[in-house]
Amino acid sequence: MPWTDRMRQVKILLMCAAIVISALSLTWSHFLVSDLAQEEQRKMAVWAEAMRSLEQADEQTDLALVLKVINGNHTIPVIVIGTDGCVQTYRNLEVRATSPEEVEAIVQRMAKGMRARGNVIRISLDDDEFMEICYDESIMLKRLARYPYIQLGIVLIFVVVAVFALLSSKRAEQNKVWVGLSKETAHQLGTPISSLMAWTQVLRENYPDDALLPEMDKDVKRLQMIAERFSKIGSRPEPKPENLNEIVAHVVDYIGRRTSEHVTITTHLPEQPLYVNLSAQLFEWVVENLCKNAVDAMGGQGSIDITAFDSDQRVIVEVSDTGKGIPKNHFKNVFQPGYTTKQRGWGLGLSLAKRIVEEYHGGRIFVKSSEIGKGTTFRIELNKN
Repeated sequence: MPWTDRMRQVKILLMCAAIVISALSLTWSHFLVSDLAQEEQRKMAVWAEAMRSLEQADEQTDLALVLKVINGNHTIPVIVIGTDGCVQTYRNLEVRATSPEEVEAIVQRMAKGMRARGNVIRISLDDDEFMEICYDESIMLKRLARYPYIQLGIVLIFVVVAVFALLSSKRAEQNKVWVGLSKETAHQLGTPISSLMAWTQVLRENYPDDALLPEMDKDVKRLQMIAERFSKIGSRPEPKPENLNEIVAHVVDYIGRRTSEHVTITTHLPEQPLYVNLSAQLFEWVVENLCKNAVDAMGGQGSIDITAFDSDQRVIVEVSDTGKGIPKNHFKNVFQPGYTTKQRGWGLGLSLAKRIVEEYHGGRIFVKSSEIGKGTTFRIELNKN
């Protein structure tokens, strides 16, 4: 199973686990809040009876007990409305007003909201008299109802930070592997290249008119350039103004001489030189990788179009092919190390291309469009300055 698929499965499992934990936490909190709400309703029923006893008190009423019950409510907001609709008293409410009329209006609005939520107890008194006990949830109950969501938010932030830290650590580790692999490759190539250069010189002295020697020189120089490319991975290159038209033409010439005659490479370049600050050797590598992948995707038969143009503050390069295409859900995966659809290959070409374009040149590379069976277009965006 590819590494990207395994990572996707791990992410799905983690998301499912997070959903289950969240659901259990919210369910448990819901039951806990419901139990506390019912307990407060029972307390308010007892408090309402205490108010009835206080209103109908006689010589046999234990006022000490009644007042103890009434004064024992320190948490539940409560408003007592008389038969005439006026506020008789209220407790555990924060009312900010400068006049009694303002206080009355504010408390009446609060009582109306409590009635709308069904938090009201009607007490019948003598001679068609009655009282309405309007109450609300205590501050502790409201905080407890919000607590699971706050807790889940904190857990989510922690998970995001942990995932970001793990990804950063993994990316840093991958970067070290990239740099080490590239430096070691450049080092290992150095010795055989030096030997080939020496043997080429020997052949040139003994067979100065041999027609194959210039081609051998070109291949040795090519190997030297590849070694230089690998040696630059991990170190910050110094971009300088380069003519993008010449770079693309050089790549097309190289790929064209080493590709089947059934592959047609067409360029659409501006008439005027298109200068961009970049490292010519590394950017050639990017375009080469895109062209080689296009040739593989087409099975050695088809056409490749390379287009370059100036767009506002950016220079755009597009490489299109008539290959087998890429599924939309794999647009981002193609740039992951190890992703490949070929039986042979490490799946590092596009990953290197992304690193060169985005980290070394501050640009972007992405799949602009693709259709199964018709082809794919890769787009590179570079800053002009």
